[in-house]
Formats: sequence, structure tokens, C-alpha cells
Amino acid sequence: MTGRHPRRPPWRDDRGVTAVEFAGWLPLLVLVALTALQLGLVGYAAQQAGSAARAAARTAAQEEIEDEYAAAGRAAVSDWLTVSVEAEATCGDEATVTASVTVPSVLPFVDLFGEASRTVTMPCD
Repeated sequence: MTGRHPRRPPWRDDRGVTAVEFAGWLPLLVLVALTALQLGLVGYAAQQAGSAARAAARTAAQEEIEDEYAAAGRAAVSDWLTVSVEAEATCGDEATVTASVTVPSVLPFVDLFGEASRTVTMPCD
């Protein structure tokens, strides 16, 4: 024997089976990856909403610059995210600010994830 494998019958030829199996699993793998990425974006949007609310509340709690709270909140968020900042109360005893960040979608033309909102209250100076 020369080390060669005996020839398989043509009906037992399984070349290419791995590629076909991979092609079958590929949509599921892509779906799992996109789901993980979307969950990461939801968490990131919530974290950015918290940062915006803290920065805006910190600014709204300072009597000299309390009217600049919205700009401070927007500046604390990544440029590619959409944020809205609203003050429920400015300096009296405390300043309360709510920031909402629109959760971006991984899939184009799908906007099912709404907004992540955070509210922060700080004592006035």
C-alpha cells in the first residue's frame, strides 16, 4: 500500500458538507451577533443619559450659569447620539433635570427601542 486512501464511491463523496452546514448556521450567528450589539447600544445609551443628566443638573444647580444646563447636558453625550434635556426645577433648594437619549438601532429603518431616560437632582449652591 502506498499510503493512499481507497477511492470512495461517488455516492459517498461528502466534500463541501462543511460549507453547506456553515451557510445554514450563518443567519443564526448573524442574528445572535446583532442582538448582542443592540443590547450593548441600549446599555451605552442609558449610561450616556445618566452622564447628560448629571452634567446638566450640576450646571442647573449653580445660580450663575443655571440657564446653560441644556448645553452642558448635550456636551456630555457622544455626538452621534440624539439627546434631549429638560429641567423640572432649577435653583430654589435643588435642581432636577431629566435627560433622554434615543437608543440607536443596529438595523436601518427599525426604530423600536425608544429612549433611555435618567433623572438627577442636585442641591443648589
